[in-house]
Amino acid sequence: MLWQLRKSGGKPPHSKTTSRYSLLVLRCFFHYPSCMFGKPRQLETEAQVYDAAIKILMRRAHSVSDMKKALGRRCEDEKVVRAVLDRLKRENLIDDARYARQFTRNRTEARKQGQFRIARELRARGVPDKHIETALKDAAEQSDPAAIVRQRIERKLRLYRGEIDEKKLASLYRSLIGAGFPADLIRRELHRITREDVPEVDPEAE
Repeated sequence: MLWQLRKSGGKPPHSKTTSRYSLLVLRCFFHYPSCMFGKPRQLETEAQVYDAAIKILMRRAHSVSDMKKALGRRCEDEKVVRAVLDRLKRENLIDDARYARQFTRNRTEARKQGQFRIARELRARGVPDKHIETALKDAAEQSDPAAIVRQRIERKLRLYRGEIDEKKLASLYRSLIGAGFPADLIRRELHRITREDVPEVDPEAE
C-alpha cells in the first residue's frame, strides 16, 4: 500500500479494489489491540474446557488455583469448570503438592532464591501452606542456603568496582532480602566474605 501511495505521488490510486483493501488495512490497524488482547473465545462444553486445560498444561505446570482462574476466563459456567478441575485432579494432571515441589526446586536451583521469596510466590498462586512447608523442607535437605547466599554475594562483588563501601553493602543486603533469604544468614555470610560489619538496613528502603 505504501509503495502505491509513493508511486501516485501521495494520492491513493483510483481503484475500488485498492480502496476496499485500504479500508480493511485501517480496520485491522485500529482494531488490532482489541483483537489481540480481548476476552478469549468462550467455551461451553466440558470437553472444550478440558481440551483448553490440556493445552494450558502443555505450556507450563499450573497450581489448582491458577488453573481455575485460567479456565474461568474461558468458561462462565462454574459447574463445568469445577467438573474439569475434578477430572484433572483424578488424572493426576494438577496436584498442588507436586507443583510446590517442582516450583521450589526450580527456584532454589535455577534462580537461587530463598525460602521466604518462594513461599510468598507459592501463596500468591493459591498453594496451601502445608504443601509449601513440605516442599521447602525437602529443598532444604537437598541444598545449602548458606552456599547459595555466598554464590550470590561473590557474583555480585565481581560486578562492583572499587572499594566495597557501606552503600554497596546495604544494596547487596537488600537484594538478598528481596531474594527471600533470612536476615541473620545474609549478615553472617556478608561478614564472612567481606570482613565488614554489615550496617542495619531497612529492606524497604530504596
